[in-house]
Amino acid sequence: MRIDHFSSINDMSRAIRRKDVSSVELTQVYLRRLRTLGKRHRAVAEMTEDLAMKSARAADDHLTGRGRPKSKLHGIPFGVKDLLATKGIPTRWGSPGHDDQVFDYDATAVERLKNAGAVLIAKLSMIELAGGGGYNHPSASATGACLSAWDESRWAGGSSSGSGAATALGCVGFSLGSETSGSITCPSAFNGVTGFRGTYGRVSRYGAMALCWTLDKIGPIARSADDCAAVMEVIAGRDRKDRSTLTGKLNLRSRGPKPRIGLLDEKFKENDALDCKNAYEDAVEAFKKLGYETVDVQYPEMPYTTAVGIIVDAEGASAHENFIRGPRFQRLADVNQVGGFAAGMEVRAVDYLWALRMRTEALKANEIWDKCDCVFTPVFFHRPTPIDEPFDKSFRNMGGDYGPANLLGWPTMAFPIGFEEGSPLGGQIIAPAMREDICYRVARDFQKETGWHAMRPTD
Repeated sequence: MRIDHFSSINDMSRAIRRKDVSSVELTQVYLRRLRTLGKRHRAVAEMTEDLAMKSARAADDHLTGRGRPKSKLHGIPFGVKDLLATKGIPTRWGSPGHDDQVFDYDATAVERLKNAGAVLIAKLSMIELAGGGGYNHPSASATGACLSAWDESRWAGGSSSGSGAATALGCVGFSLGSETSGSITCPSAFNGVTGFRGTYGRVSRYGAMALCWTLDKIGPIARSADDCAAVMEVIAGRDRKDRSTLTGKLNLRSRGPKPRIGLLDEKFKENDALDCKNAYEDAVEAFKKLGYETVDVQYPEMPYTTAVGIIVDAEGASAHENFIRGPRFQRLADVNQVGGFAAGMEVRAVDYLWALRMRTEALKANEIWDKCDCVFTPVFFHRPTPIDEPFDKSFRNMGGDYGPANLLGWPTMAFPIGFEEGSPLGGQIIAPAMREDICYRVARDFQKETGWHAMRPTD
């Protein structure tokens, strides 16, 4: 079996188990790509070479001594968004104001991956403080604008920028990102990879930078639905260090009738999105060919985005209050972030409470599940934005999911569905809370029928 930097987790795991390739060999390949492609695309926040080689040798020695891998991820190199604590390794949160920050413990998600035998090889770049202050430029990061794996003149997305780019470039076997409102799905779409945002509370956030306690989520970014599932099965689960984690066990292997796919009234024409329209319609046809039933649906009209914005502003300012009041605050790379976090300190209690009440009202959106089992919609209507344009210009016609999914903590899997002028376009399957199995099943079937997820950018 030929293994390379774009091989699936299943193939790498099988090759390691058979000793066709060693973890050390895989790790050396990925480290070389991180030093070159990863850094060229500004996807790397910190290399962990010494730890990686030590961990890879330990993974190989374990197989020599006991013969059985710890998990499917045993010996496979990975990277994590730089908001996850890693013991003894800088965790800068993408912020110039946190350049000397080091924790003496691992985030639970990182710890679980290490215990499963996976090999940490890099901290990956991100938008400073996960963009909670409302940034307006791709360069709002200590490492500068992260470049799309497919076009270096375009942005890799955010805030999990490096996780999306590094995975698409074949610089890591898989990665972890985080999402408050689009930070996994956006870089997945902009880099042509697959991202899995679980139900709120599915993955422990212990050791992760807090932006918005009631919206933050952690999940994998990988090259396929199968790869995402393999990672999610390791990192998901109850954690006593994070009381918000779910007690219900993750089960991605559900059976039964094929889920009904809900289709929204997409505004392709209004957003001049012909390429996305064609990709979307081709995807719908692929679902129908696979035997999926589709039905037209609509969310109740509510100010979902406004509610999310107020909650993020208030909770983000509270989470970073000491930093905002401190001498390093002005070091942030984007003046919009500085202004946004400062404004967040002034959010009125009545506005925050209105947003929380609106989230309760938004529960009416669950009525959509009476008509369908999941929703299929584009992540954005267009390819990645240029790195030299402010977002208030380049995002005008991008479209995207501004519904209740993040507000209500619904799971989502984003995956590539086509291209626009050489850059990837992403679609996503959104499912009810606790039904990650539906996201996985539908996306996996789509990827068995199509080959978009297998396409690779040139070095």
